[in-house]
Amino acid sequence: MKSQEPKYISLFHSGELERRVERLEARLPSCDICPRECGVNRIEGELGFCHSAYLPIVAAVCAHHGEEPALSGSRGSGAIFFGNCNMRCVYCQNYQISQDWERQQSKEIDSHTLAESMLYLQDELRCHNINLVSPSHFVPQLVRAVLEAVPMGLKIPLVYNTNSFDSVKTLKELDGIISIYLPDLRYASNTWAKEFSQAPGYVVRSREAIKEMYRQVGELVVDESGLAQRGLIVRHLILPNGLAGSEDSLTWLASEISLTVTVSIMSQYLPLHRAKRIPLLARTISVSEYTAVLELLNEVGLENGWVQEMGASENYLPDFEREGHPFSLSADRRK
Repeated sequence: MKSQEPKYISLFHSGELERRVERLEARLPSCDICPRECGVNRIEGELGFCHSAYLPIVAAVCAHHGEEPALSGSRGSGAIFFGNCNMRCVYCQNYQISQDWERQQSKEIDSHTLAESMLYLQDELRCHNINLVSPSHFVPQLVRAVLEAVPMGLKIPLVYNTNSFDSVKTLKELDGIISIYLPDLRYASNTWAKEFSQAPGYVVRSREAIKEMYRQVGELVVDESGLAQRGLIVRHLILPNGLAGSEDSLTWLASEISLTVTVSIMSQYLPLHRAKRIPLLARTISVSEYTAVLELLNEVGLENGWVQEMGASENYLPDFEREGHPFSLSADRRK
């Protein structure tokens, strides 16, 4: 297919985008933006689990060339890394951004500056999309930034790059704003989710969120150059000792979402942050653990996506094969 104008532009012209901002911001005085529903008044600077008040915290803005091929393309995905997080993964590779709250507080910006960052990525760096990384706790702020950015010329797809600990109520406000959803499917066990990420109820929450994302955007659609225009890409990080519940998660995707949903299998796990002191997480994944997940893909019948090469973890960043084995983006969907 040819590139299409993102739907958020028509939402802007109809006035619906502004109404979405108003509804989302009305929830900040008793915050229920993410599943934690802390109830703090973020407008007045009260801090809940995410340690974030009203202003968005942006840790970095850059052209990211290490994402999936359909996102990075030749010019990179325009990444905006939000500070802080609504999870506490003991193995987080970006823990300096997600869990060093005092340092991140100095990186607060206003919505207009966030809008300007989007235009910088689009116009100056010529990125293919705007990649909103860890956005779950800043949805009202990022939607306001989009409202300001559209009359400034924003016109490329928005990617919602999330841990999937998201509120369905909040996600519904993003319908038509987000073109591409990029969620993690991190755990199939609430026990491990609570112990290693302080995310109770993660399994139900993440699966409900992914179902809503799929309802909004459907399966991945790329243009004639292989660049993503809309759709869902589900990431699954292989953890040592089967802690990710890969069989359960991939079986759920195949049976409850679609056999042709695009999946990104990641082998980059490293025992960073506090993980090196936790026996179950204190090593990288083994070859047998890696190949077992590849075999699972065939067993459950998933047909599309990428597999990160074994050993990519040594580079700290994803290094996806463009035609990842054992499955790859079907040629009949490049239209």
